[in-house]
Amino acid sequence: MKPTTSHDTTGASGAGNPPSGPSNEHAHWELDRFLPYRLSILSNRVSQTIAGAYARRFGLGVTEWRVIAVLGRYPGLSANGVAARTAMDKVAVSRTVARLLERGLLQRDTHDDDRRRSVLELSRDGYGIYDEVVPVALEYERRLLAPLNAEERTQLDLLLRKLNEGVAQLDVEPDTPLPRD
Repeated sequence: MKPTTSHDTTGASGAGNPPSGPSNEHAHWELDRFLPYRLSILSNRVSQTIAGAYARRFGLGVTEWRVIAVLGRYPGLSANGVAARTAMDKVAVSRTVARLLERGLLQRDTHDDDRRRSVLELSRDGYGIYDEVVPVALEYERRLLAPLNAEERTQLDLLLRKLNEGVAQLDVEPDTPLPRD
């Protein structure tokens, strides 16, 4: 019998139906237990839930709110600085900044020391939204953490800090072979 692949729709699962699961000829992976995947899913779910409130009330998406949040806390950053603080793609930040500038929620100025470098700050309207959204965001955080007791919250904070520090050890050049243990 011919082995089935992800491209073979005539194999063991029936004519015209894709295979229902991985075959024995491929690596086995418990994706639902893979920490990066789980963190990504959790982050997306939390962001999308909170973003629903921002979108309805202020017409903001996740990226817009992240830029506003960072500039509310760290005014005077460049777009690259915002990208670094949010771990967002520079192109996504650039597009978001353009939308927020167009809406009048940000203002751009030149850096005092380097006239070639522009810095971003929230406008009066931007701070108006920021000041309204921060309490909403903090309430969402409170509700998200409600199932955890004080000790678990402290432990979660410690673990997240350690994982964040550990990410630096994962940075590799694109062509560097992955380690084999």
